[in-house]
Order: sequence, then structure tokens, then C-alpha cells
Amino acid sequence: MTTAKSASSSSQAGEFDLGALLAERGAERYELHTRHLNHQLPRMLHTIGFDKVYERAEGAYFWDADGNDYLDMLAGFGVMGLGRHHPVVRKALHDVLDASLADLTRFDCQPLPGLLAEKLLAHSPHLDRVFFGNSGTEAVETALKFARRATGKPRILYCDHAFHGLTTGSLSVNGEDGFRDGFAPLLPDTGVPLGDLDALARELKKGDVAALIVEPIQGKGVHEAPPGHLRAAQELLHKHKALLIADEVQTGLGRTGDFYAYQHEEGVEPDLVCVAKALSGGYVPVGATLGKDWIFKKVYSSIDRVLVHSASFGSNAQAMAAGLAVLSVMENEQIVAGARATGEQLKSRLSALIDKYELLADVRGRGLMIGIEFGRPKSLKLRSRWSMLQAARKGLFAQMVVVPLLRRHRILTQVSGDHLEVIKLIPPLTVGEREVDRFVDAFTDVMDDAHSGSGLMWDFGKTLVKQAMANR
Repeated sequence: MTTAKSASSSSQAGEFDLGALLAERGAERYELHTRHLNHQLPRMLHTIGFDKVYERAEGAYFWDADGNDYLDMLAGFGVMGLGRHHPVVRKALHDVLDASLADLTRFDCQPLPGLLAEKLLAHSPHLDRVFFGNSGTEAVETALKFARRATGKPRILYCDHAFHGLTTGSLSVNGEDGFRDGFAPLLPDTGVPLGDLDALARELKKGDVAALIVEPIQGKGVHEAPPGHLRAAQELLHKHKALLIADEVQTGLGRTGDFYAYQHEEGVEPDLVCVAKALSGGYVPVGATLGKDWIFKKVYSSIDRVLVHSASFGSNAQAMAAGLAVLSVMENEQIVAGARATGEQLKSRLSALIDKYELLADVRGRGLMIGIEFGRPKSLKLRSRWSMLQAARKGLFAQMVVVPLLRRHRILTQVSGDHLEVIKLIPPLTVGEREVDRFVDAFTDVMDDAHSGSGLMWDFGKTLVKQAMANR
């Protein structure tokens, strides 16, 4: 193994050579993570057999050193909306670097942020202004601050099982206790069930609520707000002089078959909208908070408050160029319509399997954001195996499906949340019929194996049970 000292010596002999560094040290990737980063990540990947070595990627595929292709149905948790290394986005980044712009002087107004804001706002004509940060959680933090400043009220409502980020503010509106444990005290907040207008009304009557933040389709479990709920919640919030914040970090930019997921319901016009992930093109982190003019004017109320909310790398040229390129590709390649059509095809083909497999309970979602839920089987043999897994840890069966999808069929998916028997599919929006066929064929094979009551899948389930019991 090449040592760090020898790699350092070779770099001192000439200019920095990234290719040479990766060639020398790339094989140490898992060891380096174990030693210097989150040591539990390589341990987890090794346990479930996900400790692969991917050499390159393009579009919706990875390739390993042996030339095997892997279908990506995860898209980097939604970041790779256009797939990996889209040529238009790559060219835009090369162009902006070659332009040698006077970027981030902090005391001028560059054109790219204004142009990207203009493009984004065209998809939400009821909104007026944009703040650019560096991530989805920053977009949420901005919305929380802006809502409190605009209303003069302290409390933010969120929905049970919501996920809005992991910084302290966004964690305060995170509906999963597993993420919150050990990080209290957080901001004043209250969780309400998704779709429960009575619970929302009770909290609003207390008079201290600044806003409700909601994912139109929750990432954890892929649960959609009931029909008409967002419109009714908006009216209720405005009656009590509170704001509606739509977190579109994962659902926005075409993911659900419309540009924003809230647009599936007529008449919904959030006061603040958070976007990020896919706006980056998979290259440069970027987040954006869109809002109404009066809200921004409350925050930036005087010249003295011009920097009251800012970000050192916000609006940087590379991020803005990536965002502009992404929106151009979405328009020119009709990405939203494609995601809607492909998503309907995938969802309908998976839904047709529900009557065939007793372990398959539900298929839901919109566009290319689909949740596959598993449930308690009826037959005695399968029911006893299911109960064994549930007793150890809820979510193990979904993990048993994810693992053979990767190991046997080279398809990358994820369990949709802690203790959930749900797989979430959020592939690049560029996938088509070929990828639908490959996934459905592979999923059918895994389901056949599970319902046979024997085989490697259930043997692996025993391994997961042992691991779950050991971690208690």
C-alpha cells in the first residue's frame, strides 16, 4: 500500500495532480473513511454488502472496475435530478471557470444570481424574491428566520415524520425523534399530523405561530398531503396571520411530475418555498428560498440590515451557472413531462403486483418519487418470518429487499426511513422505459424469492436480526 508520505513526496515533485493522487490512494477509500471520517458509515456498508467500489458514473448508471453497470434509483438522495455528468451542466461550469469572473467581491451585484432568480420565479409567479444559500437545510433555516421576522411570532409548526434538515433550526422541525435525540434544547416548535386541520387550528388559536412548514410529499415514507389539505391549511394559516412554507428541497424541480409538488393542488400559493438538491446539477451545492416581496422587505428593512441574513458562498458563480444550466436542460428536454410519464408507467406496473404478492402492501407517490410499502402477510409460514423480523427491528424486511436488488441485480435503492417498511425510488428524472423494465423485472425476482419462503434472502434476514439485536 502506498503511504501518505510517498503520495506527499510525489505531489511536491511537481504541480498538484489529482489523477495521480487518486491512482495512488484511491484503493484506501474505505480505510480512510474509517480512520478520519464517520467510522460507522463503512461499517454499515460492509454489514449490508454495500461496500462497492464505483469507478465512474454517467446519467442513471455507475460502473465498477470490472465494467459492470449499476442502475441508480437513488440519485444521491435526489441531488442528481438530471443524472450524473450532464454535458450541458458540465459545459456551463467549464465556461464560468474560464470566464474568470470577479466573483464574491461582496460589494457589487453580479448578473448570474439575478438571472437564476428570474428563471426560478417564473415557475412560481406569485413569489417575488430569492435568497441563495448553499444547501437544502440552509434554505429551510432561511425560511424559518424570515417567517419569524415577518410575523413577529416565535413558533414554527411541522408535520409528524417530516424531514427538513439536520442543523439546529431545521432539526427543530424534524419529525423523527431518532434525529433529534441528544441535541436538545431546540427552537420552540410543535408537530401536528400531516392532514390534520383540527390539530393545526388548535395550535394557531394560541396566537404565537409564525408558520407551518410542510413537504407536499414527505420524503420519509413517501406520504402525500390529503387532497385539498394544503389549500385549506393555507387559508387557516393566513386567517391567523401565519405563513405557509413549502419544503420542495426533494420534491421540487420536476421530481413529482410538476415543477413543484404543491402545484398539484389548485390554488396553493406558499409564502416561502425552499429548493436545493437537483438545482445543483449534482456539482455545486446550492439552496434557494423563494418568498413574497413583503417578507423580504420585513427582513431587509433598512440599509443597516442589508447583511442581516447572508451566506459567504451564497450566489457564487459556479452554483448560479449550474442552476441556470439545469433549468435550461429541464425546459429543452421536457424533463417534467418525462418524469410524469415515466413515473406513471413505473407506478402502474408496480401497483399491478400488489395482488400477486402478499408481502406487498402499497405503492404510492407521484412522478418519479415512489414509495413501495411492505406489510404483514396472510400465510402462516411467511407471517412467522415477518413477525421475527418485526420483533427484532421494524424496517428489516425492506432492507432485505434493498440488499438483493443491489447484490443480485445491481440496482441501488434505499429504505425510506428509520423503522419503516418502505423503499423509496427517486431515480434521475432522465430514466425511461429501459430502466423501468430493469427495475420491475429485478423487483419481481426479489419478491418471488421472498415469497418462496427460503433462499438467500431469508438467510440474510437472520444476519440483520442478529445485527439489530446486537445494537440494542
